Amino acid sequence: MLNDIKTMHKKFGVYDAVDSLSTELLHDFIKFRLSCIQEEFEESQAALEAQDAEELVDGLIDIMVFTLGTLDLMGVDTQKAWSAVMCANMSKEVGIKQGRQNPYGLPDLCKPSGWLAPSHDNNHGLIGEIFNV
Repeated sequence: MLNDIKTMHKKFGVYDAVDSLSTELLHDFIKFRLSCIQEEFEESQAALEAQDAEELVDGLIDIMVFTLGTLDLMGVDTQKAWSAVMCANMSKEVGIKQGRQNPYGLPDLCKPSGWLAPSHDNNHGLIGEIFNV
């Protein structure tokens, strides 16, 4: 999927466009991308309510396209970040997550004593730069 995103960004010149943005505009660009993810989420919710399988699948994929695309455009090593999060998730234990109902009987993944959150040190890409304005 990430290779497809990279191919799309190359084909349409998105890398060059993002590279030309100032730090201030990069901040606005991320806000724009998050609003696009929010819009796709809301469309997915509407598709669920309308019982429209086609639009629900499309919306969920579009969320991934915007999310993976934003990380890619910001120069984040997405595979490295994914691996860090999955490693942390896999170190959790089955339990009962306090404060969240679980009406489906699925296993809750809980942080055991000594659990370490994923680290994305040195993998923030341009995102780290926008907060240093």
